[in-house]
Amino acid sequence: MWSEKHRPQNISDMVGNEESRAAIIEWFSKWKKGTKPLLLIGPPGIGKTTIAYLTAKQFRYDLIGLNASDVRSKSRINEILSPVLGNSTILGSPMIFVDEVDGIHGRGDYGGAEALIQVLKEPTVPMILAANSDSSDKMKSIKKVVKTISFKPIPPRLLRVYLENILKKENAKLSPGSMIKVIDKSRGDIRSMINFAQSLVTGFNPQTEKSFENINVEDGINAFFKANSIDEARGVLYSMQIDPRQKIDAFYSSIITSSLDKKSLAKYLDIISRADVLFGKIMKTQNWRLLRYLNETLIELYQKDDRIRYTQYNLSWPLLNRIRWDGRKIKSLSSLMAKKLHLSKSSFTTFGLPYVLFCMKNNNLELDLEETFDDIIEKEMELIK
Repeated sequence: MWSEKHRPQNISDMVGNEESRAAIIEWFSKWKKGTKPLLLIGPPGIGKTTIAYLTAKQFRYDLIGLNASDVRSKSRINEILSPVLGNSTILGSPMIFVDEVDGIHGRGDYGGAEALIQVLKEPTVPMILAANSDSSDKMKSIKKVVKTISFKPIPPRLLRVYLENILKKENAKLSPGSMIKVIDKSRGDIRSMINFAQSLVTGFNPQTEKSFENINVEDGINAFFKANSIDEARGVLYSMQIDPRQKIDAFYSSIITSSLDKKSLAKYLDIISRADVLFGKIMKTQNWRLLRYLNETLIELYQKDDRIRYTQYNLSWPLLNRIRWDGRKIKSLSSLMAKKLHLSKSSFTTFGLPYVLFCMKNNNLELDLEETFDDIIEKEMELIK
């Protein structure tokens, strides 16, 4: 996706919110133990997450990224953050980033907000939180123990310059009318603008009987399976203007964690598999015109099914922690397999590596990192047989 391909690699590559970015850099340069955490407030798609990752890179912190689903309960907060806050010498120089922190509230909050506030009061490592809104009562409690920096929608003139630069790099063109339409519809959301522009350039502009605003992953998955018709579901699906990999993973994690019978589960996973194969082909060939078929594959998942609700599937923190810190061999294996499977290293580490570790633990697979990829695949095929 262009939104990933052209993601800023340096803070200077970002556009808009110059004063806010400068304030974040100043906070990092002066940070010491006990410094109030930062809360970044602003609409989605304007760079809150990006600047957290870029500043961590610039100031040489190892960023540990969490989101609302990770911190909804007190026990989960303690499980994840205690090893980081209390043992920073082992982890190097960690930094904690909690995205969509406003999403921990409501019926899904089992003491997470209160536990997070206690951590925020006595920070021992740099902490940044991001939220789309700060209007809830619990967000007001969080705001009392953090320093708030606001982000505003990107002005249309800057969006146009940014989009024209991307189109030039892609050797692509949009008519003046389409350019205005893309910028106006984005409403200052730079990620939404880039995704919409790419869909137009690749020849796809879906028309649905019901229109939706650009919606987040959680609301999108829930609305999809609650839709009253396939056309309504299609409208929801196309309004989830996010990275295709993230969209596939969101459906996958929500399906496998739901209470489905075996027949339904097999049906859903078959569709997810076909979508995954299609996206793998897109990544391998870089033929992004095939992207128009991805949503038409995912729409086959539609069935009004109250059993499926959005859930982010996570491995246990102890396992993720071992994966993260066990040294060069795991990193080398992840790099090798990610390259051959056309995945990011983080994606292979999260979804593929646990299977490999399981095989090795049960003495079913021994890997030499000097082996070729074909040798590794041959061993795995022997196991399957």
